[in-house]
Amino acid sequence: EPHPPVVPSCPLPSKTCDVVPTERPRSCCGMAVAGLRTAKYHLPEWHRRNAGVCYEAYTAGEQAERGRAEAKHLVKHAAASAQRAQGYSKATLGQRLQDIHFWRVELQKEIMELDAETNLLAAQKLRLERALDATEVPYSVVIDNLECRERRQPPDLVIDEVEKQLMKEADLIRDIRDLLKRTIIQAATQIRSNRIQKENCELDWSDKVETYNIDDKCVGYCTDSTDVQYHPSSVKFEENASTPKSWAQFSHDNISRAEQEKLASVQLRSLISNIIHDASEDLRMQRAAVNEAFDSHCRELDDAKLRLENHLKQILKDIGDEEANIVNLKKAIRDKEAFLKVAHTRLYDRSFRPNVELCRDEPQFRLVSEVEELTVFLEALKRKLMESEQNLKNLEETRMKLEKEIAVKANSIFIDRQKCMGYRVRYPVDLEVASYQ
Repeated sequence: EPHPPVVPSCPLPSKTCDVVPTERPRSCCGMAVAGLRTAKYHLPEWHRRNAGVCYEAYTAGEQAERGRAEAKHLVKHAAASAQRAQGYSKATLGQRLQDIHFWRVELQKEIMELDAETNLLAAQKLRLERALDATEVPYSVVIDNLECRERRQPPDLVIDEVEKQLMKEADLIRDIRDLLKRTIIQAATQIRSNRIQKENCELDWSDKVETYNIDDKCVGYCTDSTDVQYHPSSVKFEENASTPKSWAQFSHDNISRAEQEKLASVQLRSLISNIIHDASEDLRMQRAAVNEAFDSHCRELDDAKLRLENHLKQILKDIGDEEANIVNLKKAIRDKEAFLKVAHTRLYDRSFRPNVELCRDEPQFRLVSEVEELTVFLEALKRKLMESEQNLKNLEETRMKLEKEIAVKANSIFIDRQKCMGYRVRYPVDLEVASYQ
């Protein structure tokens, strides 16, 4: 509030009395009495002078009385005005203390809420970091599965459903890791923004506390205080001083920005929870899909291996039968060759019959027919022997192929069931649970 105008003091106007000079009577005695007449006045002069002195005394007394009355009124008015001005200033300071206390409480409340929200967000950030660490084991399991399945032998080295699901799982884990890393950076940025805004509110709050203490000290000052003194230089307004509107707007803006950061932090915490939950569900579903693909493929391998083993048993039986058949064929050929030798010998011996005895008789025709018949049978048996030997060779090749295929299937089953599925036991059960550990 501006100070009341100060009326400068000035002396009261004085009344000047003009005395009319009188003409002294001229002396008629000559120069002899001139020295005695110079210091004396006439009686009228004396009366007038006395009247003038009395008038001056009366005027001075009247003026002094008026001045005392004015001074008394001025003192009374000044005391009342000073008391009123001091009371108004004290009331204004009290109202100002209430305003400062209001904003101080609001800032303190906002600081506490922002600090609590920052701690909650830091806990969510720690969950993200733990979840990111928890994805290293699934990723190493998937990469190990893919590397193990690369050691399958060529007949089974195919891009099957298991490999497709494993590749999909690897891509999913990489996407989840990238998402978690980006969210961690976003959470760190939000935490830094929360702390910066909290620091701004704390600076404003500390200024409010210091100002409250100063104004509270000013409220306690009175005329009886011993530590009051003149400070003429403090009357002027500072150039950088704020207005009540800008002062209140400054704290309001700090609280508004703190509310915005707090709301962004709450939304980010909710987003982090959803990300961890969704990532956990996606990993769980993909892990189940991979395990199902492994189980299905292992069952297919078992069925294929069982069918191959059954075929191998049949082939081994056929090989035994074929070998026995070859032995029988060779024995039959030897037997037929013995019969052919007998027929050839008979014909050879009968060719030495003399003269007319060399006759084409019935035995001769019968021996020739027997030789022809035995020759046909021998040729047929030899052809059948060659076919049997070729069949045995084919059976042996088939046996080797079946044994190789069975070995390949056994190797594939060992890789998928023992190496891959056995290693997948280390797969974490739940990423969301792992983020709390």
